[in-house]
Amino acid sequence: MSDNGGGPRKSTFGQSMRAVFWSFFGVRKRRDLEADAEQLNPLHLIAGGLIGAAILIGVLILIVRLVVG
Repeated sequence: MSDNGGGPRKSTFGQSMRAVFWSFFGVRKRRDLEADAEQLNPLHLIAGGLIGAAILIGVLILIVRLVVG
């Protein structure tokens, strides 16, 4: 039974972060993409994208610092 009157189920922040993580690699199945479009909260996706980008930039800076000096 759904709490929201039979509408699409909303996902958790963790599910949104997992979708963003796999999207960074470009390995999303069409079926998953369509399900995400119905379930994921846009604010969670924006926050997840910003967090993912910050982590990616941090890792790249760390790698450059280790290689350079």
